[in-house]
Amino acid sequence: MLTLQVQPPWGGEPLGLPINMRLHRKNEKTLIELAFEMLQEVAGWFGRRKIRLVADGFYASLAGWNITNTTIISRMRCDASLFKLPLKRKRPGRGRPRKRGAEFPKLKSLAACVRKWTPVTFTARGRSVTRLVYSRKVLWYKVSKMPVLLVISRDPSGKERDDYFFTTDVEMKVADVLAAYADRWAIEDTFKNTKQYLGVEQLQTWARKGPERAAALGLWLYSMVWLWFCQQPAAKRMFRIPLWYTNKTTPSFTDALRALRKVLWRE
Repeated sequence: MLTLQVQPPWGGEPLGLPINMRLHRKNEKTLIELAFEMLQEVAGWFGRRKIRLVADGFYASLAGWNITNTTIISRMRCDASLFKLPLKRKRPGRGRPRKRGAEFPKLKSLAACVRKWTPVTFTARGRSVTRLVYSRKVLWYKVSKMPVLLVISRDPSGKERDDYFFTTDVEMKVADVLAAYADRWAIEDTFKNTKQYLGVEQLQTWARKGPERAAALGLWLYSMVWLWFCQQPAAKRMFRIPLWYTNKTTPSFTDALRALRKVLWRE
């Protein structure tokens, strides 16, 4: 499933609204191939507009597929084999030029060797977060023959483990990389809400087109509910604050669904 990240009028965590999907079956097209199909299709909708794809580490290999006008942002494997960029020859010589430079140690060892960390503050799911980062251009030769920007993120308090990210846009700001990946969590909320509140997980259909149509309808409804709610005047975007959650400041999907149901029932 491919979702469009939308920042709602009330701020906070972004929404992940489904805009494209594929049905995966065993012994047919792989998940990577289906993701590539969706990206190519969406890129065709928007012409030359640039797209940033944020995906978990499973889809990191898309960095080597050279998708038109698309930047890939993802997690990097801890055991990834990374290399320095090849040095340019000072003068012509015999033999072909080198395609890659010296190999780096594995990411955990590389992070342990870093002595100069840069503090970076960014917005993650509506909240301000500070991390210590180290970044440099590298070659992940098994995945892509083009350079990628490696970003190592460290929690200043030491509570969380180091994270390793990359982007195919080597000129991208480090704060933007971290913020983009943090906002990827919106797709997980989409999965949960469509299953629990729209019954997408409860459908009993097994025919060839049945599961695909049923899931597509549920995911489309999720986008439509949020679209309707976001278009309402601020005074009508009311939401409940339960006794056990007095710190609630933004509406949830159940609030949007409840408001739409009331309108439909009145009609």
